[in-house]
Amino acid sequence: MDQNTYRRKPSPISTTAGGPNPVPSSELLPMKFLSFGTMKLTRTFTTCLILFSVLLAFSMIFHHHPSDPNRVMGFAEARVLDGRDYSNLTATNDLNDSDRLLGGLLATGFDEASCLSRYQSALYRKPSPYKPSPYLVSKLRSYETLHKRCGPGTDSYKKALKQLHQEHIDGNSECKYVVWVSFSGLGNRMLSLTSVFLYALLTDRVLLVDRGKDMADLFCEPFPDMSWLLPLDFPLRAQFDGLNQESSRCYGHMLKNQVVDNEKTLSHLYLHLVHDYGDHDKMFFCQGDQTFIGKVPWLVVKTDNYFVPSLWLIPGFDDELNKLFPQKETVFHHLGRYLFHPTNQVWGLVTRYYEAYLSHADEKIGIQVRVFDVGAGPFQHVMDQISACTRKEKLLPEVDTLVERSHRVRTPKHKAVLVTSLNSGYSENLKSLYWEYPTLTGEVIGVHQPSQEGYQQTEKKMHNGKALAEMYLLSMTDNLVTSAWSTFGYVAQGLGGLKPWILYKPENRTAPDPACGRAMSMEPCFHAPPFYDCKAKRGIDTGKLVPHVRHCEDMSWGLKLV
Repeated sequence: MDQNTYRRKPSPISTTAGGPNPVPSSELLPMKFLSFGTMKLTRTFTTCLILFSVLLAFSMIFHHHPSDPNRVMGFAEARVLDGRDYSNLTATNDLNDSDRLLGGLLATGFDEASCLSRYQSALYRKPSPYKPSPYLVSKLRSYETLHKRCGPGTDSYKKALKQLHQEHIDGNSECKYVVWVSFSGLGNRMLSLTSVFLYALLTDRVLLVDRGKDMADLFCEPFPDMSWLLPLDFPLRAQFDGLNQESSRCYGHMLKNQVVDNEKTLSHLYLHLVHDYGDHDKMFFCQGDQTFIGKVPWLVVKTDNYFVPSLWLIPGFDDELNKLFPQKETVFHHLGRYLFHPTNQVWGLVTRYYEAYLSHADEKIGIQVRVFDVGAGPFQHVMDQISACTRKEKLLPEVDTLVERSHRVRTPKHKAVLVTSLNSGYSENLKSLYWEYPTLTGEVIGVHQPSQEGYQQTEKKMHNGKALAEMYLLSMTDNLVTSAWSTFGYVAQGLGGLKPWILYKPENRTAPDPACGRAMSMEPCFHAPPFYDCKAKRGIDTGKLVPHVRHCEDMSWGLKLV
């Protein structure tokens, strides 16, 4: 078969001698050349058109559009753990040094590649409207100098270690220390460690961190040139697990048994500030007791509380605290971002998930679900509460159950909903709802849940790594819904500088009405505060002493800064 379409078509010009109107060859020749010329021109034009289309496609693929905010902010280039060097990532972004260093909170001089999150975290959040005070920035730089001078391995540290073998010491110590014992779940640990660090700032002590099972795997070193981790050969380390209210060096136990000698200075003291502490342990929050405690060179603290609000009620600390934090609700927001930088492994979990599911959304909504009911979830009353809260507060749109009435919006708004929960049922219910029915607003809703561990596994490294990654992801959202009593939610709201909507704790498996309420501030709640007037030596409501320390929205007896 002849594949040439030009030859297949019958010619209207007869070239045979027997035709009715034979055409002379002198007339046929120019027409033949004209036909071939037209064919050649057509083929040339077609080839050029194809080449132009290919070049145009390549230019669109590789064109760096200046209006794409995600590219300007460097989200697309923020991959980690893939073998490439991103230590200079921030150089290509519109961040000045103040933004990169969180308004002066962070020090310079770190090896950026060893802890990518330290300087990259600012790329993933809107600039904080809360700026650290110059006094706080100066205090942090002074602390870093102290930590370098007195930290593990220094001559001052070795000298102080020798004091632990003595019952009492003579004179003042060159360096004083407070040792934080790793205890409880990750959220509690982050809040309690922040509290102990603030206490160290107020009392000119060096903070040393018991690494527990995973602290070194979760967090980078926050201080330049010197580790914050307690050396493994610390003499008292083997006693940490057994420390309790009955320990011989427990301050509350000593008070209770009237064996405190104000004329002598102990070499070390244990402070039991766990939620089950007694009245004598709570004397830690009295000014007179702080005078005695302040002389002791080594303090070992075990706590699962965010006890910052009660530090503001100690007369000897309030002036310094007011200078450090003129905006009183910013304590954890500033100190949490200063202390807690996820290691590269954890940061990879954060950035990969953010880029895959959150980075291109017009608005990001975080929903943190913590259920204290016993039994297998998901629970319908919790799902009803989530729906009532998010719709009443206009965080998520209503759906149109009469689908035939719906109409498409030309440029719909895309909302990404990040759900964190031990149970996948709540996110699956939301996902099904917004897949099966269109929204009345025309918005497109995507629902995502990074993990569903089933139950809390405090001692597992990967479980805690995922938990830390999810706290950071929640802190990167625009609006946040948290669960009452949850330290997980407290950490996320503090890191993100967010005032969340709090899902009130259900009673008798019934969704409360109202379902949620807006937090007074982004500060965490102190769940087990003392109710004691140190001067009058009687009980008192410590939530009514000063205007900036009030009772929590989610726990009526708790205290928080506002």
